[in-house]
Amino acid sequence: MTQGRSRFKRTALLLLAPAFIVLLGVFLLPMLYILLLSFQDKHEQLTFDNYVLFVKDPYYLQILWRTVKLSLYTVIACFVLGYPVAMYMAQASNKMRGLITFLIIAPHLVSVVIRNFGWVIILGEKGLVNNALLKLGMIDKPIRLMYNELGVVIGLTDSLIVYMILAIATSLYQIDGSLYKAAGILGAGKVRTFFTVVVPLTLPGMLAGSTLVFSLSMSSFVTPALMGGTSVKVLPVIAYEKIMTQLNWQVGAALSFLLLTSTVVLVTLFTKLVETKRYKEVFSS
Repeated sequence: MTQGRSRFKRTALLLLAPAFIVLLGVFLLPMLYILLLSFQDKHEQLTFDNYVLFVKDPYYLQILWRTVKLSLYTVIACFVLGYPVAMYMAQASNKMRGLITFLIIAPHLVSVVIRNFGWVIILGEKGLVNNALLKLGMIDKPIRLMYNELGVVIGLTDSLIVYMILAIATSLYQIDGSLYKAAGILGAGKVRTFFTVVVPLTLPGMLAGSTLVFSLSMSSFVTPALMGGTSVKVLPVIAYEKIMTQLNWQVGAALSFLLLTSTVVLVTLFTKLVETKRYKEVFSS
């Protein structure tokens, strides 16, 4: 018996070895090198100035706050727009559910750059939205829907809402249909059933979707760069500019790790706040 377990462990380690080697080579070692680089100056001397600069300069703190704020706005937008879609998917037939899943995943078969340029056609000063509003007489001049924070949130919501929908829908699929009947028998209306039965049981999906959307929004580069332009700077864009434009790898590496650390800390705090004692059994299931 012991020999069989040892053989099983060796086989498992051999199967995991290729994935571990790839992970070590393309992720862990480069990350460690960038971490080491963030504690060096241009003369490769040990220093903490790259991190002190972030704390002392209010410009970088403002950029961090804007990154967090836009990520939170994106989470809220994805939740408000995605929850009804997930509810409809849960109540639809298998054929319709498959069709909706295809429709929300299909746009991701196209490059995010192309999708963002599509938003330029829709939201630009001479885009479809402004032209429609002008013809209807609702506005006197084109309104600015791009190259600001609103444009960034729209672009991020378009890119990340699929994660929120699928995460919530997965939780909704697992709800036993008899619970709705039981709530109705006990006198609960549709609204009360939704808040006392559906919402608590979908909290794991809501948490998973919010965590995915928030973390991906914090690290997003292409959408803020294209939809925000030069007027909306976020931390990934600043790190890219430091490394690729100014060739200041040390400060860029420090900003990258500060972004990673802040994302991990905020996601951890968010998880702890949601996983209260009241829903402890829901999340442990």
